Amino acid sequence: MASDSPFKIQLTTFLQFLRFNEGLSENTLAAYRRDIKICQAGVEFDDFKTVSSQQLEDFIYGQFEQGKSAKSIARLISSLKRFALYLLAQKVIEIDPTAKLKSPKITRSIPKVLSESQVERFLLAPDITTPLGLRDKAILELMYASGLRVSEVVTLPYEQLNLSAGLVRVVGKGNKERIVPIGELAIDALKSYLESSRPVLAGKKWVDTLFVSRLGRPMTRQTLWHRIKNLAFEADIHVKLSPHGLRHAFATHLINHGADLRTVQLLLGHSDLSTTQIYTHVAKERLQKLHQQHHPRA
Repeated sequence: MASDSPFKIQLTTFLQFLRFNEGLSENTLAAYRRDIKICQAGVEFDDFKTVSSQQLEDFIYGQFEQGKSAKSIARLISSLKRFALYLLAQKVIEIDPTAKLKSPKITRSIPKVLSESQVERFLLAPDITTPLGLRDKAILELMYASGLRVSEVVTLPYEQLNLSAGLVRVVGKGNKERIVPIGELAIDALKSYLESSRPVLAGKKWVDTLFVSRLGRPMTRQTLWHRIKNLAFEADIHVKLSPHGLRHAFATHLINHGADLRTVQLLLGHSDLSTTQIYTHVAKERLQKLHQQHHPRA
């Protein structure tokens, strides 16, 4: 068997460093791996030491010519720069070939946010006379009550839910932990799921995640997203919905009702306040529309 190429060793040790030293999630590691492999295939190198600045600039230019989005290219450049910095620190390379790469400007899009009446219809969509409906109801209520990410919901361990205290402990991006309160309606929905649905779905299997699939296994992000889309359709919600639709609604509705930005940042688990600030724009946009619709001199 042929020995591994220098590039394969470089990439493997880089990802191991990110996993063990920075605690990055598997999804983030997969994104790094994918981006760097795209570059390796485009530039065609077996050792990052042989890569020049010009080759990388030509590669990035080629990505623009292929019609790749500014967001994708910016992430690609960020991954390459992070990879190069690691190799510099390890003295694998002496010169950073990514130093001249500049990320394109990204126009930050404001997420589509469900109105409070749409969320009410959404939460009433599951058929709670069935085990799957009880599960879906509990998921939607938890997501809207806590602002959890889809990935956090499907991987949430059973023991990190404390219904008596009305709290859920979440380990999010970068292995950062946060405690999030949930309201009475979410608590009631979760109790019904745990008492009447989960035992039926899990059967005699031991599943350490809170939510289980119809086959008694941990749910996947794809399964949950599929259920969210179907339930939105049943609730007659036809706006373009992202997997984080309820997370966006959670944050925006909190701000609409007077929550301060710092509190929302902590609840969402954002490391940077600027990430949370987008929701103030959403709230302002909605208030402007309401003013235009209802003010006699608007």
